Amino acid sequence: MNRVVEILAPAGSMECLRAAVAAGADAVYLGGTRFGARAYAQNLSEEDMVQAIEYVHIHGRKIYMTVNTLLKDREMKELYAYLLPYYKAGLDGVIVQDIGAVKFIGEHFPEMPVHASTQMTITNTLGAEFLKQYGITRVVPARELSLKEIRDMKRQTGLEMECFVHGALCYCYSGQCLLSSMIGGRSGNRGQCAQPCRLPYQVDGKKPADLMSLKDLCTIDILPELIDAGIDSFKIEGRMKQPEYVYTVVKMYRKYADQYLRLQKEGKDKSAYRVSEADKRELIAAYQRRGYCEGYYHQHNGRDMVSLKRPKNGKDGSTEAKPWQDIKVQEKINGILTLSVGNRAKLTVSCGDITAECTGQEVQAAQKQPLDPVRIEKQMRKTGNTEFSFDTLKIQTEGNVFLPMQALNELRREGIEELTEKIQMQYRREESGQAGCGMRKETAEAGIGADYAKETAESGIGADYAKETAGKKNCCISASVQTKAQLEAAAASGVRCVYLDEEIEFEREDEVEYFLAMPYIFRENTIRRYEKMYAEIEQKYDGILIRNWESYAWLKQHAYPKEIRSDYNLYIFNQKAKEELKKQGIGQGTAPVELNDRELARLGIEEQAFIAYGYQPVMVSAGCIQKTSASCDGKSGVLTISDRYQKQFAVRRYCRDCYNVMYNSAPLFLADKAEEIKSLRPAEIRLDFTMEKKEQVGEICKIYADAFMKGRRMEPQIQEYTRGHFKRGVK
Repeated sequence: MNRVVEILAPAGSMECLRAAVAAGADAVYLGGTRFGARAYAQNLSEEDMVQAIEYVHIHGRKIYMTVNTLLKDREMKELYAYLLPYYKAGLDGVIVQDIGAVKFIGEHFPEMPVHASTQMTITNTLGAEFLKQYGITRVVPARELSLKEIRDMKRQTGLEMECFVHGALCYCYSGQCLLSSMIGGRSGNRGQCAQPCRLPYQVDGKKPADLMSLKDLCTIDILPELIDAGIDSFKIEGRMKQPEYVYTVVKMYRKYADQYLRLQKEGKDKSAYRVSEADKRELIAAYQRRGYCEGYYHQHNGRDMVSLKRPKNGKDGSTEAKPWQDIKVQEKINGILTLSVGNRAKLTVSCGDITAECTGQEVQAAQKQPLDPVRIEKQMRKTGNTEFSFDTLKIQTEGNVFLPMQALNELRREGIEELTEKIQMQYRREESGQAGCGMRKETAEAGIGADYAKETAESGIGADYAKETAGKKNCCISASVQTKAQLEAAAASGVRCVYLDEEIEFEREDEVEYFLAMPYIFRENTIRRYEKMYAEIEQKYDGILIRNWESYAWLKQHAYPKEIRSDYNLYIFNQKAKEELKKQGIGQGTAPVELNDRELARLGIEEQAFIAYGYQPVMVSAGCIQKTSASCDGKSGVLTISDRYQKQFAVRRYCRDCYNVMYNSAPLFLADKAEEIKSLRPAEIRLDFTMEKKEQVGEICKIYADAFMKGRRMEPQIQEYTRGHFKRGVK
């Protein structure tokens, strides 16, 4: 099925997969028993997964498998054995979040296409180009992007674009959400999100509302615009949903994608495109929860995208009839049956370019009445529950032939089995005999592209600093600040390294290092603003803290000569990821906030900062709480929301770049765990200040200095605090 636009269906079970194929999906994405972002779906066993791969290949479709979680070191060790049977069976692609896993799969499974998950938060061409160096062939960009941004990314990179067209929307940029993890221990980065964002919250004592519960996505009306933007794959969300939902939604997007492609061939434009009201009603009725919107393709955010109150009549489609089960998906084949007295029966069957041939019993001379060709054909066409049906079938006889019906049945069965095997053999792969041969030869030798790696090693960004500082720093206390008062208090308390937002002006103090903390989201409007600032940035700051790959790639473009460090959300969950950041010349990373002390010890954080205090960011969103609850005034600031337990969460508005950061309700406090933390030998103890006043900053800095520098036992001085994941970690 060679289509211009791929309809990509979700499948949480074999039933859903068959429903997707019956509805006309070109490809299906699903998870195995491990490493998928939908841990609670009916994910397929190894046997079922291999069977699913073989099934879709018979029908000319594809399967992409999700490995879109962050992987711990012990899991990285298991990844090869886990993927190998699927790789050998011909898996068409793997969807990945973890940069370490991207590198690993490229090395060990050289013929396997790797797709960048939306969990990687790719927001523009810079990030996509960076991943291209790793052999990435397809990007699932952040759902928050506009059609223009997607069009530009496609045109400038040449990578395949896979974009969501229907289904649930997350309020947070995918891959940047820690809300479920921090308040309930169920990590979205590990496929276990409990969706606390869907619950009601209050703003300033107003009536509780579902402030962060977005309406579901439905783009059937703007489908021509998506096609014209160059999107290669239309992705339907719903691996937790029922087969009836999958069938209905796939059927509609298949129908209308084909309709518009036909219109294009006829020389007509999108003005001729129409969606019938009956079809729209059927599509929306397949799953009713919070209403529908067209997502971010034409707007950055808005109150109209939010479902402030859940309707009482929500349903998931599970009670609907099952029309898809009555649809028999069979591939058309052609056959020639030759029966000649004294010779073995011969059947040749073909499907497209694939031909199979088999022989049966010797044909006997009829004692009485010879077999009638019409009867022979009728018997041979009984393909039953196989994946094939005859289109043409020629019966060639010579002499008065006779063959038992059972012999004809066996011949047909063997012919179809042989054809099936030949079709599947096209997709199967041999196990690679070489470790590290994952990409093109030059890529494997140089890490992530020969020229790129050479540039990084010799004169690339942060390279000298990486060499100078690796493993040589004594543990010190640093501070991340968001106001000038916090900066002054931290510096006055003896902090000698500060990370600060761009709007904070400062006068240098001796022996204090000043690092610019780059934005959490680095989209086109932000890039344009930073282009005007680059010369000042290079001169003003001692280094830069990055929070996304777009920032890194932008700095590389400018051959930034000073030190680059990475924040926690450039996740370093395993040795492979740690190696990759180091190869990029990143002098210091930040220890992952979802690993516990034992996992951090195994990982090794000697060249990483360890966050030991602060209200941790739990969501980064394009949506704006201020705009939803009141109106947009375009002024950056902080508001507070409360959950049903009256826990308060601060939300900072970054209006220059139009995103919100929501912080945990209680600060992380680990000063009394100083000795345990010091045993991990982090390069730096970082204190993250957000809402704290000047006096509080001074007090907290003193507490941590006493604990980490003077070895004093410091009990918590605040009423409510959290230990984060230092002891509990995430599953």
